[in-house]
Amino acid sequence: MTLKGLLLANVLLISGGYAQLAQADDAALIKQGEYISRLGDCGACHSLPGKPAFSGGLAIESNLGTIYSTNITPDKEHGIGRYSEQQFSDAVRKGVLPDGKRLYPAMPYPDYAKISDADMHALYAYFMQGVKPSAEQPPETDLSFPFSQRWGMRFWNWAFTSDKPFKPLDGASDEVNRGAYLVESLGHCGSCHTPRGLGMNEKAMDSSDAKFLSGGSLNGWEVPSLRGLPRWTAQETVDYLQTGRNDKAATGGEMTSVVEHSTSWMTPADLQAISAYLKFLGGNPAVPATDDKAASATEAKLTTAKNLSEGERLYLDNCGACHFVTGKGAPGVFPQLDGATIVNASDPTGLIHTILAGAQQPSTAKAPSTLAMPGFAHRLSDEEVAQLATFIRQGWSNKADAVTASQVEKVRKTLQH
Repeated sequence: MTLKGLLLANVLLISGGYAQLAQADDAALIKQGEYISRLGDCGACHSLPGKPAFSGGLAIESNLGTIYSTNITPDKEHGIGRYSEQQFSDAVRKGVLPDGKRLYPAMPYPDYAKISDADMHALYAYFMQGVKPSAEQPPETDLSFPFSQRWGMRFWNWAFTSDKPFKPLDGASDEVNRGAYLVESLGHCGSCHTPRGLGMNEKAMDSSDAKFLSGGSLNGWEVPSLRGLPRWTAQETVDYLQTGRNDKAATGGEMTSVVEHSTSWMTPADLQAISAYLKFLGGNPAVPATDDKAASATEAKLTTAKNLSEGERLYLDNCGACHFVTGKGAPGVFPQLDGATIVNASDPTGLIHTILAGAQQPSTAKAPSTLAMPGFAHRLSDEEVAQLATFIRQGWSNKADAVTASQVEKVRKTLQH
């Protein structure tokens, strides 16, 4: 081989090596972007069973009306295939599309505004190169006037959003700050767990305000505070996010989807970081005292099964086999009723809905078995459900208000839609 040929061969060899390295870097970036999409729970809103991934169409019920999620596959006509990276970032962080159209905050862009540039870059790479294009055309969102005037979102954004990047907490560990970043940005936990103002805005966007993650309401369900999680250990928080269950509770409502599509896919380190941050927020207060005397009295009466009230009888007939006379359930299988947040909520909608419609825990990598609670709408009248719910809310250590048949009737009607 001539010297010229030898040099050319070396050049080709080196350039081929660079190409392989570039391909490996691209693959790693796309994989990272896929993980970022899990952290952001993109699939929960933009994917439907039986439809291509991220092709949209989920009906999101809001106080404004029904909002349909969009196609975010890289299809150039029906999706985001023509978006530049800056346009993609503006849509995710600011809720502004390339044509200037404004998104409604059912898309949690007020929280996504804190996503880092590096994570946004990886997310863009994944959606443009790692997601299969789909020509699905979701239903158009068509709200009534004045909410149909999207230009008004410009003023809402001015009043209630910020373009400030995530700010680490002074004096906190790297683990706590990683958890803070995940919760405040990609996890958008505040969109459900922070109370809303008159403008349907989150009243606080980070831990500098005590209202952040202090609880809220979603479609009639009371959403619990996440500050400190005093009844749970750090590991129980990790278990709940990873599997949808722990020794005290199991998922219900919207949280089931969050676990299925997002938190169950997180790395152990990220789950531990989230747990550490939530404990950090509340100062790790002591577990509230239980009323042992009242709990023992309920247990004793259910055990003897004499002179039972209607609610107590209904409990033994329908609930006792799984939740037991103690109201403690079975660790990791059947959740506790004694002291449970959903049971003691000021608004009993969540409990009523669960009694009527049942609940099903997600199948996850760490807990593949799908455990389901049957619904009792077909066998219990409104009055019977009210009596049962009242007993559960006032039995053992629970001290919540009674439930009426009219409250049950109202929830039952929502099941028929």
